[in-house]
Amino acid sequence: MEYVVNGLYILAFSLFIYGLMGLTGPKTAVRGNQIAAVGMFIAVAATLISIRDADAWNWVVIVVGLAVGIALGVPPALRTKMTAMPQLVALFNGVGGGTVALIAYAEFLDSSGFTNFHGQEPTAHIVVASLFAAIIGSISFWGSVIAFLKLQETLPGRPIGFGKAQQPINGVLLVGAVALSVIIGIKAISPEAATSQWWIVGVLVLAGVLGLMVVLPIGGADMPVVISLLNALTGLSAAAAGLALDNQAMIVAGMIVGASGSILTNLMAKAMNRSIPAIVAGGFGGDGGTTGGSASDEGRTVKATSAADAAIQMAYANQVIVVPGYGLAVAQAQHAVKDMAKLLEDKGVAVKYAIHPVAGRMPGHMNVLLAEADVEYDAMKEMDDINDEFARTDVTLVIGANDVTNPAAREDSSSPIYGMPILNVDQSKSTIVLKRGMNSGFAGIENPLFFAQNTSMLFGDAKKMVGEVTEELKAL
Repeated sequence: MEYVVNGLYILAFSLFIYGLMGLTGPKTAVRGNQIAAVGMFIAVAATLISIRDADAWNWVVIVVGLAVGIALGVPPALRTKMTAMPQLVALFNGVGGGTVALIAYAEFLDSSGFTNFHGQEPTAHIVVASLFAAIIGSISFWGSVIAFLKLQETLPGRPIGFGKAQQPINGVLLVGAVALSVIIGIKAISPEAATSQWWIVGVLVLAGVLGLMVVLPIGGADMPVVISLLNALTGLSAAAAGLALDNQAMIVAGMIVGASGSILTNLMAKAMNRSIPAIVAGGFGGDGGTTGGSASDEGRTVKATSAADAAIQMAYANQVIVVPGYGLAVAQAQHAVKDMAKLLEDKGVAVKYAIHPVAGRMPGHMNVLLAEADVEYDAMKEMDDINDEFARTDVTLVIGANDVTNPAAREDSSSPIYGMPILNVDQSKSTIVLKRGMNSGFAGIENPLFFAQNTSMLFGDAKKMVGEVTEELKAL
């Protein structure tokens, strides 16, 4: 039977890797996700087969756990709207980290807990892996909780921190968690020493507070990177727990998640011209609503437009580029945008979609929304592929995207976002910005684009206004 279990694990690992390959492109993402899910099902089945000789009480706990997981996991996944998908991702990610932390707690529950849990005397590598999983898992869980609350707008999206004391506090928490872990490790491998459950509780509490303190000062503009980073941490903690439990499925799956999450985090940080330590140290816009430069937009006026004028501009254009942002997600305007684009294409207008890597509130947020509306994958262009086209574009329609279109990132060296690669929408012959009002983006920085000579503002709910533009197009 051991050969069967190992064979199932190998099959599961292969499906994990094949599924991950599918996630590299929007055309194959759904299939890749399905393949990875099948791999996880096989891995769970293999694990259950490997513990087939467990007593009845253990099986009751396992079955109840599976039932609770299905009951709590499936309904939200089916019912959650695309606008709330970043929150769901953060929540599910946190559950993974929390699970690893609870496993570590069970291992060190009392003086004989480790031996009872593993069925063997504690060894150094198992103890170290378990304690690493405890720290990282707790950080990931509580950090994900804060990310969820910020995305849900239960907590304000702006940075919440302790100023100059922030990093010393974080340092003390980290040193404290590591110091307690060293004490636990020494006690665990010393037959004469007794390990109290309060030691591991102390580690989990200190690491949990560290997770809170790390994510609270990070602003909403950095949230896609934060979610990716927390995802990587959860993967690494799961891999460490797999080493402690001698579970190959957890090791491989955790390393895949940890490695891919780390790579994605690095790529997204580069897309913002920010380092990961700088993001962890605190997000954009702590003061909220500043220009970041010497010039002020106070007293400057914007040029408002109407749905009819916007329709006329786009109907007689050769090319229109749509730039989606979080405002599109909030309004659930993706289907309305697709209908508008279809009318424009019927009139001979080329329509493309410019996707910034950190637009929205999670990696790939805009791609997911547009794919849901059956937008052609070939029409979705990444920033590097489309930026040169703005100068040759007649009309650019910006829907709820703010910070990723802010020219201050390119022109104002005193701006907090200076150096961040942006979509060059200001270089279009005409730019129409659709948003509810003149509020700044999640970075808390005003956008000079709104006051540019070639920019007009279309105020209102994105879905409603795009619908009005579509009706005007039908009348032309």
